[in-house]
Amino acid sequence: MSSRIATYALFVGLLFSLLVLANRVGTIHLPANQQGYEPVQPIAFSHRLHAGELEIGCLYCHFGAEKSRHAGIPPASVCMNCHQRVTTSLGALRQEDELAKKEGRKPRVLISPELAKLYNALGLNAQRQRDPAKKVTPIEWVKVHNLPDFVYFDHRPHVTAKVACQRCHGPVETMERMRQFSALNMGWCVNCHRQANASATALSPVHASTDCMTCHY
Repeated sequence: MSSRIATYALFVGLLFSLLVLANRVGTIHLPANQQGYEPVQPIAFSHRLHAGELEIGCLYCHFGAEKSRHAGIPPASVCMNCHQRVTTSLGALRQEDELAKKEGRKPRVLISPELAKLYNALGLNAQRQRDPAKKVTPIEWVKVHNLPDFVYFDHRPHVTAKVACQRCHGPVETMERMRQFSALNMGWCVNCHRQANASATALSPVHASTDCMTCHY
């Protein structure tokens, strides 16, 4: 009887271990695979808000993707194209407008904590003008997508071929915080090129190289 109970206990333990392992298989990555990497940034920039709700095109901010192998982090001056005037959320502005009407005064300028970090980094005063007394400090963004040094990737041919940014970066427009969506390993890239070539037509020719020297010269 005791041996039968021990056998049942071992069986239940094994079954439980297999269930736990099955849930974790999808999260096991090969070395250097940073799929799912989602670092905290110095300023909480929401792609969901900007690319999703506001429908700002990727290339408006990441204009380097058209002219350089690197898409690059947009300079803070690009942020200021909008945030010279937009200093907080629309909801906060509406609340302040309603409160100002009730109190019979002019609405105050509201600055969100995250945009305050942007203005401080640029050495701006409360009026978003350059303050000589403040030091300009580069924003130390954390790079999300990192390829090995022996891999050459160029954004330009992909942008020219009209490859959607989401094809590699996933549904960026839904991400509150940017993360690495795809594996970005060699097999993933080669399979994408093979699929592109297989779906090519005479009216829409595609010549996605699968030659090793394209990425490893």
